[in-house]
Amino acid sequence: MKLYYAPHTCSLSPHIVLRELSLPFELVRVNNRTKRTEHGQDFWTINPKGYVAALETEDGRIITEGPVILNYLAGLKPETGLIPKDKWENIRLHEWLAFINSELHAGLAPLFNSVLPAEARAIFLDKVSTRFDVLEHELRTQNQYLMGAHFSIADAYLFTVLGWCRFFDIELDEWPALSAYMARISERPSVQAALKAEQNRS
Repeated sequence: MKLYYAPHTCSLSPHIVLRELSLPFELVRVNNRTKRTEHGQDFWTINPKGYVAALETEDGRIITEGPVILNYLAGLKPETGLIPKDKWENIRLHEWLAFINSELHAGLAPLFNSVLPAEARAIFLDKVSTRFDVLEHELRTQNQYLMGAHFSIADAYLFTVLGWCRFFDIELDEWPALSAYMARISERPSVQAALKAEQNRS
């Protein structure tokens, strides 16, 4: 398999999951400005949407959209428990994936725009902070992870998106359970390996 990625983007989450599952894969870096891969390919021909992540399967199929890639990968090794077998637990997992995608990913991404007016920035920050309140409550009442005691693909995605806070001077100390959660996830060998691999290729 090939994972098309760019540093500091949502492609980190499938990268983490690939390492959690100990699956063989090749990392292919994409320049988000030129839309060329490190091998000189036109990334638009790989993903016409123009953004990472994109996963090329062993039979040459291309999968896009982070939550879909995460589900595909976890399904390759269901015995690892990265997606729950129980029907209702699986529904809860997909609730979290949808929440992270629509409320956090989409809420933080506009802040990367350097010309975003201060008033608009304040609106996005205020909305995102209320979503952090939801996570804080959940992590105080749950166990270590979003799904309770077990790490899941939702945790890989949430860790990735919350990692962007450092670019926007958002301190998570106001949400101590969330801050502790981020520290806990950062200690996982898969996370450390993925971050190191991307840093060494930057």
